[in-house]
Amino acid sequence: MNYRTQAEFFIKGITQGAVDAPEVIAWSDEVIVSAATAEDWMVEISSCGPDERLKVLGLLNTVKGTADSAELASLLKARGLA
Repeated sequence: MNYRTQAEFFIKGITQGAVDAPEVIAWSDEVIVSAATAEDWMVEISSCGPDERLKVLGLLNTVKGTADSAELASLLKARGLA
């Protein structure tokens, strides 16, 4: 799954109250460990505090790429967010 798809999932999850900042921060930490090179958004999200929901949301919007609509729909459905 690409980063943009995951970011879109988290954006929708945060705005609908199904995802919280700590979940996104943990994901970013995992991405940093597995990525060949860390991008700015990865480091910035990773350094956010658990109460910085709006900051995390803004940083997710900076993730480049194109979301895979089928994967996104599957993620949303699995979390009960259609």
